[in-house]
Amino acid sequence: MDSSSLKGLLAEHADLETQLADPAVHADQARARKLGRRYAELTPVVRAVQELDSTRGDLTTARELAEDPEFAAEADALSAKIPELESKLTELLLPRDPYDGSDVVMEIKSGEGGEESALFAGDLLRMYLRYAERHGWKAEVLDSVDSDLGGFKDVTLSIKTKSAVVDGVWSRLKFEGGVHRVQRVPATESQGRIHTSASGVLIYPEPEEVEVEIDPNDLRIDVFRSSGPGGQSVNTTDSAVRITHLPTGIVVSCQNEKSQIQNRARALQVLQARLQAIAEEEAAAKASDARKSQIRTVDRSERIRTYNFPENRISDHRVNYKSYNLDQVLDGELDGVLDALATADREERLAASAG
Repeated sequence: MDSSSLKGLLAEHADLETQLADPAVHADQARARKLGRRYAELTPVVRAVQELDSTRGDLTTARELAEDPEFAAEADALSAKIPELESKLTELLLPRDPYDGSDVVMEIKSGEGGEESALFAGDLLRMYLRYAERHGWKAEVLDSVDSDLGGFKDVTLSIKTKSAVVDGVWSRLKFEGGVHRVQRVPATESQGRIHTSASGVLIYPEPEEVEVEIDPNDLRIDVFRSSGPGGQSVNTTDSAVRITHLPTGIVVSCQNEKSQIQNRARALQVLQARLQAIAEEEAAAKASDARKSQIRTVDRSERIRTYNFPENRISDHRVNYKSYNLDQVLDGELDGVLDALATADREERLAASAG
């Protein structure tokens, strides 16, 4: 990034600081949240620039006094430190995923394997709920279709941070979309044979502002009674809502809010997130390979990960990650594999910027 662009970021940070000090700004919570997130995003850049400028100034002073052995040694140390600081600043200035601070909508669907796949979908749901709990996020199941043995044929949830942050839920979970394969002895297997089945995970950033216009004429909205485990009714009124987007065939249901109005609003948010993801994937398909990687396109037919119960092993096939702590991962300790995916993504972006 050239010096004029860097000065522009520093000026933007100073302006944001002034705006956020104005109590009137905080009367509009959505605006304050947006400004706060951008301020938090730029703050590490500003600190890195300040540290680099300070180190360069100290180096100049040390070189002027280098006849003294102590200052000569200090000059050598500062000279070695500058490339590290420059590298750090370069990494901070890489193009960011614009949704890294966003909350997410996640869908988990059973696939090949019948009841065993539905049981594994339930395991994945618990894994993500535990991970959200460990990070202090708010996770909420919006809709679910139970299977006969206690698993899930389909479940939709939202995961949110409790405050504006630079690296939100999307920044950590955006690589989870794809086919998750499980190898284990199913509860339905009487002879102890290992079976392979799979469940699919779809994940979308939940936009705070409307970016895709939805024509009301394109929607079919049905209402029905909420149901609990086993299909029994848990509500005496038609409060659950199912929305069908006619042009795409997307169906979204929500039954866990207290009223029909709340369920309708929540279902529209989920539909909004899905349509936004489709629009971005279509744009990515028309762009270069480098652009595709920046938009995080996921081939959802691709097997991304294997959970091997007999060996207590988890393997992520995209980054050749392998670890023998599957029991802990399923209890929400996902940071090992997520860190490996984030590191690979960062290295890819660094290589693209250098090229």
